[in-house]
Amino acid sequence: MRIPRIPRPTGLRARLVITFTLVAVGAALLVATIGYELAKSALVSRAETTALDVVTRELSSITFPVGKLRPGEAPPSQRDLQRVAHALSGPGRSVFVEYRNMVAAEGPLSMSDVPNELHGRAKQSVVTQRKIIRDELYLIVGAEVYRANAGVPEATGLRAFAFFPLHDDEAQLATLRNALTRTSIVIVLIALVVALLSARQVLLPVRRLSAAAQALGEGRLDTRLPVHGQDELAGLTARFNDAAAALELSVAELRSLEAMSRRFVADVSHELRTPLTAMTAVADMLLEEADHLPEAPAEAVRLVLREIERLRELVEHLIEVSRFDAGTATLNLEPVNVADSIADCLEVRGWSDQVTVKASQGLTAHLDPSRFDVIVANLVGNALKHGLPPVLVSARATENGLEVKVRDHGKGIPREALPHVFDRFFKAGAGRARSQGSGLGLAIARSNVLLHGGTISVRPQTPGTLFTVWLPHS
Repeated sequence: MRIPRIPRPTGLRARLVITFTLVAVGAALLVATIGYELAKSALVSRAETTALDVVTRELSSITFPVGKLRPGEAPPSQRDLQRVAHALSGPGRSVFVEYRNMVAAEGPLSMSDVPNELHGRAKQSVVTQRKIIRDELYLIVGAEVYRANAGVPEATGLRAFAFFPLHDDEAQLATLRNALTRTSIVIVLIALVVALLSARQVLLPVRRLSAAAQALGEGRLDTRLPVHGQDELAGLTARFNDAAAALELSVAELRSLEAMSRRFVADVSHELRTPLTAMTAVADMLLEEADHLPEAPAEAVRLVLREIERLRELVEHLIEVSRFDAGTATLNLEPVNVADSIADCLEVRGWSDQVTVKASQGLTAHLDPSRFDVIVANLVGNALKHGLPPVLVSARATENGLEVKVRDHGKGIPREALPHVFDRFFKAGAGRARSQGSGLGLAIARSNVLLHGGTISVRPQTPGTLFTVWLPHS
């Protein structure tokens, strides 16, 4: 089974807050654990010291003879042992004192509760052990009484076992544990608040930089940020301002060069119009005389005429492109009979016999007639030049606009060239590099469609290519 990955927090604020909180939690846990263990060790040490003092003091004050009896000494009685046990007893405490076959007891526990290992170790020294008996923790102290014999300590065989309850110490530890837990929670909450405030303080310059970058992306190149302080963020802000200033200067220069280029194209195009008009007039005269010339001069005349026509078309297209670039192209909308407009476009250019039109005679739309004529002429001219018949033009009304389709049945446009067919001066394939046409027709058609607020697209067909134009209702 594949375990799903837990998404990591991606926001800088979230990462800062989580990191700060984790550090605070770790520090609080470490301090609380160390404090608890130190307090626990101190309480246990104090309890053991107190218990050892009690047992040692009481056993050292025994007045009756034990161990190897000297002449005239009587062995201890059960009453003597009971008196020692009573002296060692206390609130909640159980005591057992044994001597040979006698045992004296005080408290609720029994001799069987004495651990075997403690029973054996008590023959050698004073020993302690903690043990849970009947769901309560006890500190058990075992000790054997020694008696000096000729200056040498001698075991007497009298042993005492005292059970000291530790419920008071456990209660103190529980209180301390609760206090440390509450303190840790308060520390974590304070750390969380501090983390949020710190993250906000840190991220404020970042958000300002983000907003400034967005403003630059939207074209407000005069955007600058105030620089406060001398830290890394202040340095970053200063570098951003420098970059914005350099970008503004570069864009200004580019816009100036672009404006100069547009003016140059427009001026050249307009200047070429006058000599082209004269050349066209002369060309028309030459065309009338071409049939009376020898074959070679006649072919040269026809070639010159074709190139003059191509140059005239290029100049007209350049002038149209310069209008779009300068933003001076305007729409003059009026009700247009779509079928008649398409028919007029084809008839003026002598294409009526080469194109099949499917459009309802009553179909009308609010369009700019001259620009609609340019759209249809460029699409149909492209189909006739680079496709194969039949060329079909269809028009129909849609729910929210007018749809016009132009299709040819040629070999089509290569798929890798489809994204670029509306680029200026683009010609698909080596065969079109020197073909008739300026390479601006489809780009101009697209500009006119966009000026209407519409869309234009191209799709490959089997065979041929399909161009679809959608123009919205005005």
